[in-house]
Amino acid sequence: MLRTLCRAGGSVLKTVPRLCVCPAQRRWASRLPLNTVVLFVPQQEAWVVERMGRFHRILEPGLNFLIPILDRIRYVQSLKEIVIDIPEQSSVSLDNVTLEIDGVLFLRILDPFKASYGVEDPEYAVTQLAQTTMRSELGKLTLDKVFRERESLNFNIVEHINQASDEWGIRCLRYEIKDIQVPPRVKESMQMQVEAERRKRATVLESEGTREAAINVAEGRKRSQILASEGEKAEQINRAAGEAQAVLAKAEAKSEAIRLLSGALAEQNGGAAASLSVAEQYVSAFSKLAKESNTVLLPSSTGDVSRMVSQAMTIYSTLSQPRLKADQTEEPIEEPSVHSAR
Repeated sequence: MLRTLCRAGGSVLKTVPRLCVCPAQRRWASRLPLNTVVLFVPQQEAWVVERMGRFHRILEPGLNFLIPILDRIRYVQSLKEIVIDIPEQSSVSLDNVTLEIDGVLFLRILDPFKASYGVEDPEYAVTQLAQTTMRSELGKLTLDKVFRERESLNFNIVEHINQASDEWGIRCLRYEIKDIQVPPRVKESMQMQVEAERRKRATVLESEGTREAAINVAEGRKRSQILASEGEKAEQINRAAGEAQAVLAKAEAKSEAIRLLSGALAEQNGGAAASLSVAEQYVSAFSKLAKESNTVLLPSSTGDVSRMVSQAMTIYSTLSQPRLKADQTEEPIEEPSVHSAR
């Protein structure tokens, strides 16, 4: 027996001749399986049996027995998930834009009894309900929200369909919008809006990039100036420390030289050695006068070397006399002792 799925509630029939019961409904009808006493019902199918024109029972998948003449198979329902293509329809959005929308509906028969006796044409009823619900939900949204909230729109359509289809024993699993067609002029306006938005984003990104670049350049200059000032400060500190150390070293060296010189003068024949050194320096100073200046004042006895040496020794003796007098005055004076009378 060749069986095909009927569009009227998912019935499985032997033959598929088309019988138009109503021009609006386009129902499919045919002869149902014959009562052969012993029947084998396929899996995921439910056969509705009437006894003497009244509902008797639903045959489960597997082996079943029926009474000839009294029992008759009235409906065959498929318990698989059924896919119904919702034809394209026109609807108006909240901002008065006409849209052409089609979709796909996924449903399943949960109660074969209600699907058989609750509605004349389950597929037609669910299709019309999906179309009216879709138009109602689209009328609540603007054009922009229709594209952004497609998921919530599908959910709302499923909820409204399930509220009405519970009496038919049908459960709507999901609804998906396949395509949304907008008028050509509206499409051109949307394209211009998208291009303007992209240009705006490009301009904003470019300005932000310029601002970030200027900030980075300013930060770089600031850091370079700070580092340069810190380097100059460290250089000045190091130079001052070096100069201070140099002054201390020169002072210590001069102090050590003076100490050594005073010690040398205190030794025997130290005065004669000092006289000789002063005489040499005095003579050497005259030899450098002509090199440092064009105008030179010389004493009248320049040609007499012995006289010059005697003048240098006189100068040294004159300078050393106050020191000797100061040393003599610094000697302690002994005070006379006073004895008390007893």
